[in-house]
Amino acid sequence: MTKTIETAFNIVETILELEKAGVAELADELNKPTSTVHDYLQGLEEIGCVVNDNGTYRVGSRFLSIGTRMRSQLEIYEMAKPELQNLAAKTGEHASLMIEENNYGVVLYTATGERAVQVDIHDGDISRLHTTAPGKAILANFSSERAEAIIDHYELTPRTPHTITEKSEIFEELDDIREQGYAIDREELFEGMQGVGRPIVVGDNVIGAISVYGPTGRMDESKITEKVSDMVLETVNVIEVSLKY
Repeated sequence: MTKTIETAFNIVETILELEKAGVAELADELNKPTSTVHDYLQGLEEIGCVVNDNGTYRVGSRFLSIGTRMRSQLEIYEMAKPELQNLAAKTGEHASLMIEENNYGVVLYTATGERAVQVDIHDGDISRLHTTAPGKAILANFSSERAEAIIDHYELTPRTPHTITEKSEIFEELDDIREQGYAIDREELFEGMQGVGRPIVVGDNVIGAISVYGPTGRMDESKITEKVSDMVLETVNVIEVSLKY
């Protein structure tokens, strides 16, 4: 059963990456028999997860419905959304909320400021925690044992030439983050983009993290240290108070 579910999701994710695809193309991408892929596609079409457009398949909007309803049920999303919109307006950049789920970072919501550049940031994006500013902020506030278990779960392959791929370096940076209170993404997720992230912590629980991302020229480390990290902290403080009461 687990293998069947995994194959179905692999097909959906492959269609999403390709935007649309036929049976033969999917079979080649997944290295599976055409007949097997065809059977899965028929089942996925019957339940509204894919749409067949004259033999070319795309992902169905049922996933949008499920994701939107799931997100609206999360208190952190409802509390953070207006604050992220304010933060994006103040900075002019991308302001995002990330949570940890099953060892990965998930972007729940991104607000876009007036100066924000076009970049491949979308609600629902999933990433390894050590490759992003909010992800590193979350990791640094987990116990050492939990953080190590998460890192051991990953293949430490680079996302960009700047991604940290040595376990010892990751943990050195997590120590620095704990000391300074915020994390910096130095073009580790996207080349030409830097970001700063701070954790949302209520009691002993790490609820998520808030981040701001912008072009390296506008988000150099001096600006992050002197200004943007404090703006993110103000946003985090408001959200934490709202979650407490």
